[in-house]
Amino acid sequence: MTLWLIDRNQARYRLTDDFAPAFFVSGSEEKLARLQDAARNQATDLRTLMTERTDLWLKAARPVLQVSVHSPIDFVSWGRWVHRFDSRLQLYNSDLMVASLYCWEKHLFPLAYVEVEADKEGKILAIERRDSEWALDYEMPPLKIMQIRLAGLSRIDPEHGRHAALEIEVDGTCWELDESGEPPSVGFARLVKREDPDVILSEWGDSTILPLLSQQAERLKFSLNLNREPGVAVQRSKPRSYTSYGRILFKASATTLFGRIHVDKQNSFISEKCDFAGLWELARVTKLPIQYAARTTTGTGISYMQMELAHRDGVLIPEQKAEPEDPKSPDELLLADRGGLVFVPKLGFTANVAELDFVSQFPSIMARFNISPETVNCPCCPDAPRIPELGYRICQKRSGITSRVVERLIAKRTALKKLQKTAEPLVALRFKLQRDSLKWLLVCCFGYTGYKNARFGKIEAHEAINAVARETLLVAKELAESRGFELVHALVDSLYVWREGATREEFERLATDIEELTNLPLAIESVYRYVVFLPSKQYADVPVLNRFFAVGEDGEVKVRGLECRRHDTPPLLSRMQHEVIPILAEAHDRESYLKKLEIARMVLADYEERLANGDVEIKDLVVSKRITREPRDYQKAGVTAIAAQQLFGSGVKLRPGQTVEYVYTDSESAVSNDRVRAFALWEGWHGYDRKKYKAMLREAFQPFELLIEEPAPQPMIVLRKFQRGEDWASTPLFAATAHDKS
Repeated sequence: MTLWLIDRNQARYRLTDDFAPAFFVSGSEEKLARLQDAARNQATDLRTLMTERTDLWLKAARPVLQVSVHSPIDFVSWGRWVHRFDSRLQLYNSDLMVASLYCWEKHLFPLAYVEVEADKEGKILAIERRDSEWALDYEMPPLKIMQIRLAGLSRIDPEHGRHAALEIEVDGTCWELDESGEPPSVGFARLVKREDPDVILSEWGDSTILPLLSQQAERLKFSLNLNREPGVAVQRSKPRSYTSYGRILFKASATTLFGRIHVDKQNSFISEKCDFAGLWELARVTKLPIQYAARTTTGTGISYMQMELAHRDGVLIPEQKAEPEDPKSPDELLLADRGGLVFVPKLGFTANVAELDFVSQFPSIMARFNISPETVNCPCCPDAPRIPELGYRICQKRSGITSRVVERLIAKRTALKKLQKTAEPLVALRFKLQRDSLKWLLVCCFGYTGYKNARFGKIEAHEAINAVARETLLVAKELAESRGFELVHALVDSLYVWREGATREEFERLATDIEELTNLPLAIESVYRYVVFLPSKQYADVPVLNRFFAVGEDGEVKVRGLECRRHDTPPLLSRMQHEVIPILAEAHDRESYLKKLEIARMVLADYEERLANGDVEIKDLVVSKRITREPRDYQKAGVTAIAAQQLFGSGVKLRPGQTVEYVYTDSESAVSNDRVRAFALWEGWHGYDRKKYKAMLREAFQPFELLIEEPAPQPMIVLRKFQRGEDWASTPLFAATAHDKS
């Protein structure tokens, strides 16, 4: 293994360490003996040993053949060789990332502070960490960062034909490279060699900038060496389209370096949401290589955290999901296959509303009640407490792998929140970004229990968590109504409650009582001056679950489902809403809201006037939409299809899941190609459709005017106590149970 280290003086070291990763093979004694003989004859690179490891689902040890590979780079290929030797053999631990395996074996993690002893040839003799992945305020290595981007709008994919100068920035110094001087690849290579950055932070570097620079270097017949690692080529993956939760998405190619870190902000969900602080935190706790952690889903991070615990416990890690769904009757399937509980919102304006949120509800359920794939319906606890509705049992003798993972994540996130409250602004921001990265890990851990490819997934665990969440929300609702509060809205893990003249102290008392009854942490997200729940755009009397805006006691605004929260909205519309909402946020009741609405209408009128006078920049009118098929496969002339076909006609290769940007030019034109223009192909003589954009402005303003009429008073309805919920809430399942942590 090759390690790159940096000390506090920014001196960098390339060291090597002996490491022989191992995988395990299960089968009959005869088959394993034949495989062992074949491995001895194949190469001296392999070492085999009969041993035992624990099967998670059988909860018992099974004999396996351990195969150690002395050349880590060949680890995965030797696993494939075993498959070719006998496809009936079952492999474990064979497709794991070698870098993560190394961290598990050596008790290390990316960006850890370590103490190393090495010989003169750079071979590691001993390495020990002086750091913990669960530390809160840790020291980061002094990484030197080079930023590269193309001039102009960063959200427009340069592959669509946008040509611009290459901008490079290091420590506040900027350079601009274009074709008017020396070739950009030559200038870039010189700057990389001179500045020697540890991190290259790019915008569109994966799909466009680095590949184009490399292609230019090849044409000029010189070597553009982006790696520090000598003699190793830059690694590039292929782009692909895929489907996730019914949506067609696109994953761009990845350009990863050796001896350096390359992060593309346009190809990294976690760095976009949580910046570097969140990415560093994610890499530390998941032990994934930084460049991989930046580009993969947070679900992969949770999966590797589970597998690390399994590895430490001596549990076999299957190549793919091995536990099928338990047989169910149609009635049982209908009862079990349900999601979270939702109460539709009360439409319109409601003053003095408190939002009560179960803190990380699903992860808290998993940690509190020990719900993990291997603990559901375990054979060792036939008398364990039952999950409401479903009757599933939860193991009381051992703590589940998933439960232990989320327990530590919740604890760290809670501790960071406490530090954030008292820290200096810059440090507090870093703590917030760290917390946000942990939040994204916790968000996906529930879904992974039922994910079809999860190594330790089991649908019954997914169903059990949903059942507990539904029951918890019912218990909370009934308690609130018994205290005279009205439920304005409830959505899976949060309740919006109202009572005439209720104070914050009364809301806090209600939250405390619900937390004590459910044994799950509940917090007041906010007490709002008012909340406006909005209807569907198609049907004025049909509520939408997550379309509203609210103003807190301190004036902070919460917005969901409006145009300013969408990625496909033209900047003009987003800017208008961002100007209007603070004006409306100054209101405290319905009467003052209506007065502020008059001022807000003046803002709308100003935008309409600028639009009519042509005082709007074209970049503020750009609409972004994701295509769902190849441009040539569209049958109807929708505006997204027209823009995609325009780009395709100009030589741009588009794949399903990619985004196209366009401007409305004449939306009512009989000639379909004149209705919109792809932004990358925009020419100055094209005018924009002022009538269309005026209609879009008014549509974006409409939600603020939907509450003018006073709604009819509604009678308070107090439901009777949900008897089954009461019985269940008093069972040991709702109490903290003592689990075997060994």
